[in-house]
Formats: sequence, C-alpha cells, structure tokens
Amino acid sequence: MADVFDSYALADAWDEMFERPGVVRAAYEPVFAALQPLDASDLAFRAEQMARSFTDRGVTYAHAGEERPFPLDLVPRILDAAEWDTLTRGVRQRVRALEAYLGDAYGRCQVFEDGVVPYRLLHSSPHYHRAAHGVEPPNGVRIHVAGVDLVRDVDGGFRVLEDNVRIPSGVSYVIENRRAMTRVFPSLFAEAPVRPVDEYPQRLLAALRAAAPEGTDDPVVVVLSPGVHNAAYFEHALLARLMGVQLVEGRDLVCSGTRVRMRTTRGEVPVHVVYRRIDDEFLDPLHFRPDSVIGCPGIMTAARAGHVTLANAVGNGIADDKLLYTYVPDLIRYYLGEEPLLPNVETYRLEDPGQLEAVLDQLDRLVIKPVDGA
Repeated sequence: MADVFDSYALADAWDEMFERPGVVRAAYEPVFAALQPLDASDLAFRAEQMARSFTDRGVTYAHAGEERPFPLDLVPRILDAAEWDTLTRGVRQRVRALEAYLGDAYGRCQVFEDGVVPYRLLHSSPHYHRAAHGVEPPNGVRIHVAGVDLVRDVDGGFRVLEDNVRIPSGVSYVIENRRAMTRVFPSLFAEAPVRPVDEYPQRLLAALRAAAPEGTDDPVVVVLSPGVHNAAYFEHALLARLMGVQLVEGRDLVCSGTRVRMRTTRGEVPVHVVYRRIDDEFLDPLHFRPDSVIGCPGIMTAARAGHVTLANAVGNGIADDKLLYTYVPDLIRYYLGEEPLLPNVETYRLEDPGQLEAVLDQLDRLVIKPVDGA
C-alpha cells in the first residue's frame, strides 16, 4: 500500500473501506485507487485548499463566536444502490409514521386512547403547542423536510440515531460538499455513477408549492430566516437563491386579518407558503414568546385560517424528541401495519426502574441525553 495507508489499522468496529486488512470493498475500489498514490502531505494540502474555498464561498458555521469552514472528510462515504434503496424505503416509512402521529396528536389522539403511546408524553412535552391543535395543513402534510440521522452498527447495519422534523438544517452543506469534492477528486465522479444532489432545491420548491393553500394558482414561497447572525444563515440564503424565491425576515412580513403579505419596493405582495427557519417559540409573538422581534405577529392565525402554509408545521417537536424516539417502531406497526425497516439505536427509558439500574451499572459506556432535547 502507499504511504497514506501504511499505518492504517482496522478497528473492532465496522470499516467502511476494507473488508479485512488489504482487501478493499468493491464499492470503494475507485476511492482507494485515487488515494493510494497520495501521501499524507498531499491529503493535507487538498484539505487546506478545500477549507480555503469554503471560507471564500461563505460555507462556514459559527462556533464560539468564530466563523469556521465546514469540516469535510476528504474520504467520501460510499453507499451502493442496494444500501441506498434500503435507506430510502426505511426513512420514507419512518417519516410516514411520524406524519401520522402528528396528525393524530393534534387531532383525534387515538394513539393515546389505544395505549400505544402514554398521554403523559404529549402533555409533558414543552414542544406541544395548543396553538397548533386543530390546525389542518394543506394536504395533511406537517413534515415537509425531515432530517433522519443514521449510523452504522458494529456489523455494518444502519440504525436511526435520531429524527429531526422541526426545522432540520444541513442540506446546503451536502450541495457544497459535493461541489468541492468534484474539484478535489474529479476522477472519482468520472469513473463512478454518482447520484446527483444539485436537483434538491427544485425538488424542495416543488414540495413547497404543492403545499400551498387550496385554490392558489401561482403560490408565492418565501424563506423566513432569523437573520444574518443565525449559525445556519448561509443555508437560508443559498436555498432561497437556488429556489429563486425571496429570503425574508419577520419584519418583511405583515399579517392583515388572516392574510400574510410581504413588503417589497413595489408594495405588499401576498405570501402563500413560508419555509420557516425560525423556532416555534419565536415565530409569532401573539401566540408564543411576546418578546420575540424576529417573528411575524399573527402568522399562526393566518395558518389556522388556511391562508398560509408553514413548513415545517408548528408543534412538530413532539415527534422528534428522545423519548418519543423509543416509540417510533411501535408507531410504524400501529399506523402502517409494517415492521420497521431501520432499527433504532438501543435506548433505555429511565422511568423504568430495571432499565435505570442497568444504565447506572454501565454509565461510563453510554451517552445520556435529555428526553426533550432537540
């Protein structure tokens, strides 16, 4: 092997590139061939060039008050077509179940009556908003964008680490990462049939337009951002630009009666779909935090009246916290009548005395998270 692999040792966990020492997995053969002639200094130089290009393009994130280039591993992760198909079906199944749960929890509450999920999970959640109860979004869709985090287990199988159905972020980095990788290792994309990611903005726009209130012939879509000081502002601006829609802040919107309009240099323009990147608590000072200056007063009233669609819907946080996560396999069986295609990471409910004791006995080997954490 070349210098870059000379000191490489397989761990006990799953190795993405090697089946065993010296034997490369079939999907990784083009990557191995591209990396083998390089040494550590070559990789460091390419990584430095990529970080510099990210900084120049504004592909950064805020950390401790400092803007840093988004970290990207030069070695790509390869998923073959069979794995991708499994993940696609598994993630779709999971989101469908969470969508059904949200509609039920803010509607008939049958899942609680049937004892699948205890009522206390709903009533004790700080992300349950009574202002969202009874609001029927167009097409019944509350999860317009979902971010499902996946990990490999020790045997190479995929497991769901967490669900994000509030205002998930990060897809802009996927787009920018792909652009950067095509420049750093152009040969990889010439030799392998890599699925494109650059159609995402147009797919998102199509989904948002499809979620417009009924009777809207030519819906106006906007991206609502907290502003330039938000850590994900780069993504807000990029997606708005690539979709060809306006990027707005709360002060750019005004609610008159139950209608939402956008202030422009040519006067006020009706708005039908708001792709919001503002947390529930700050979205509408009339219904949530009255001290919020980044939201739009009255926008929840307009949503309840069915004159504007909020994507994602307010109140989705009850479907993606760490305690509800443990019930998702049961929700899949309950709502869809199917077995989960993607298992959860093993998780303990500390309300159970037996599980609490088991956790305390191996506390140094586990990750502990608050059950209502984002």
